[in-house]
Amino acid sequence: MPSSVMPAARRGGDGQPSPAAVSAVGLRKSYGDKVVLGGIDLDIPAGSVFALLGPNGAGKTTVVKILSTLIAADGGQARVGGHDVATSPDGVRAAIGVTGQFSAVDGLITGKENMLLMADLHHLPKREGRRVAAELLEQFGLADAAGKPAQSYSGGMRRRLDIAMTLVGKPRIIFLDEPTTGLDPRGRHDMWQIIRELVSGGVTVFLTTQYLDEADELADRIAVLTDGAIAAEGSPEELKRLVPGGHVRLRFADPSVYRSAGRALPNVARNDEALSLHIPSDGSQRELRSILDRLDSAGIEADELTVHTPDLDDVFFALTGSGVVDRTKENVR
Repeated sequence: MPSSVMPAARRGGDGQPSPAAVSAVGLRKSYGDKVVLGGIDLDIPAGSVFALLGPNGAGKTTVVKILSTLIAADGGQARVGGHDVATSPDGVRAAIGVTGQFSAVDGLITGKENMLLMADLHHLPKREGRRVAAELLEQFGLADAAGKPAQSYSGGMRRRLDIAMTLVGKPRIIFLDEPTTGLDPRGRHDMWQIIRELVSGGVTVFLTTQYLDEADELADRIAVLTDGAIAAEGSPEELKRLVPGGHVRLRFADPSVYRSAGRALPNVARNDEALSLHIPSDGSQRELRSILDRLDSAGIEADELTVHTPDLDDVFFALTGSGVVDRTKENVR
């Protein structure tokens, strides 16, 4: 079910379209006979969170490596921070920060020493490097542990240090390749808050993740990558509308009330054994209000009302062909 919901161009203060932070046209990459990317297009506005989803081996990390100049594409064009990744890799590197799946933290030295090492790699003057390191350690809640070896840090602390190190060079665009893998729920939520704060400061975040709720929570736009192609792209809500199956279920204890409700409501599917009615719905407030108004007009009250809406899991499985999910998100009222 390939589909794409194209974004409207963002406009700056002069009314002109804002340049994309990341763009790609026809990006291709193969390893021998294996096609990893078959020609993908991207257009990511500045100051937004873009999430790239896909099953293992779909090519998500390959996209990040190409856009961050770690490997070369076989074909197509890409620009990051206004710089062509092929002809101006130094310009790209100056504009970006990259946090990979595996931490770049050196566990044998302290958190502060890791930060100062990054400052040296960015050729910051000593005083400036110490100031930036201290500010970021404080910002990421690591000041008290700054003098301890990083190997003593928890997983969440190491991840925060990893991102703090990425920010030493003040990048405008950050690539986060599965940044919350291995973190407990509290650590994941802490990382989400960090990402929100980065974006509120004008940073563009390119996120790859295996956690669909993470993409739903953070991303302005999501692309689903499968078999080397973008199967669909859009906001979380736009993607959810690609998957049919949303409905409202009404359950009744009294058979006579159940039959009356069936006559009062159009397009219902009946389950006489369970005394329940299923009405197709996109889960919107407008449609729910319409159903309730019809019941009120007929003097009918359901014993249970449940709203079933497709979620990103449904979208992911439908688009990647990984099987059909048999669960839906339910809100019982």
